[in-house]
Amino acid sequence: MSVKGIFFDLDGTLWDSSEQVVGAWNKCLEEKTDRPERITVADMRGFMGKTLDVIAAEMLPTASKEEQLRIIRMCFVYEDEFIKANRPFFFEREQEVLTELAKEYKLAVVSNCQVGYIELYMGHCGYPELFCDFESAGNTGLSKGENIRLVMKRQGVDECIYVGDTAGDEQAAREAGVHFIHAAYGFGKTEAPDLSINALTELPSAAKKIFEK
Repeated sequence: MSVKGIFFDLDGTLWDSSEQVVGAWNKCLEEKTDRPERITVADMRGFMGKTLDVIAAEMLPTASKEEQLRIIRMCFVYEDEFIKANRPFFFEREQEVLTELAKEYKLAVVSNCQVGYIELYMGHCGYPELFCDFESAGNTGLSKGENIRLVMKRQGVDECIYVGDTAGDEQAAREAGVHFIHAAYGFGKTEAPDLSINALTELPSAAKKIFEK
């Protein structure tokens, strides 16, 4: 019998931590550097889903690569502490939807984030037991597509849907050879998803349509 999985991007798909992260990063820039840059929520939503080096280059374009990475790593320290103390926004009826999905599918989170960030989500959500696994680029150094395949192999998943909100998520799904559902309620646009949903509550029926094809 085929083992089916639904894997999720995190930012813009399962939660929106942009306000918390902006506050933390701007505080870090002010307290730990002499840089003039400050980040807006719109900037942060544009960064979400990208790898650390790409975000650093976009945030601090005039700094050396070494300085970019040094500063963004300091920002991540501030971010972790800030998110621990300030719960991000979760999407409507998320626990109900994920509980329903977990009865039929293996659920996992695969993100381009740093080590520890998915753990913050698990700590805040209150239902980490619904997920069988998670993986991040910060932990493996692999692309998101490679991490999707890695988690599929670990969990014995034969057929998978990746749910994400950006073009990068769509590319990762194609790289991994899995179905892609666009979380159109999130931060980005995609080109040719298998299906799009305008709310997380639409996911169970969308997943059923894809898996029954």
